Amino acid sequence: MLRNIVLVAGGAMFVTGVMGLFAGAWGMASFFIVWGAIFVFGIVYERYAYKNIIDTPPDGKGWTRSNERFVDTKSGRTITVYVKPITGERAYVAEQLTPAAPPPVVEG
Repeated sequence: MLRNIVLVAGGAMFVTGVMGLFAGAWGMASFFIVWGAIFVFGIVYERYAYKNIIDTPPDGKGWTRSNERFVDTKSGRTITVYVKPITGERAYVAEQLTPAAPPPVVEG
């Protein structure tokens, strides 16, 4: 919820700055444009580029394992997405690696 409020506020600041440019208030307009862009970019970057990967499924009610899986390019691990449908919250959980079976012993 706070992310959405900051995103809307940043967008409003940016638009206000652009309107200030047309009105000729260069100083205030540049302030609103720069800070509005920083807020919007920060929220968009945080939402899409940064995913906190945890090792165990999230605790609490309402979490369901989704069919969505992907390989994290930074760690090379397979990630499973858990979703809380009521809030839309998502959790990224690294799948546990199972040790490989030893190769069979061939005598002869």
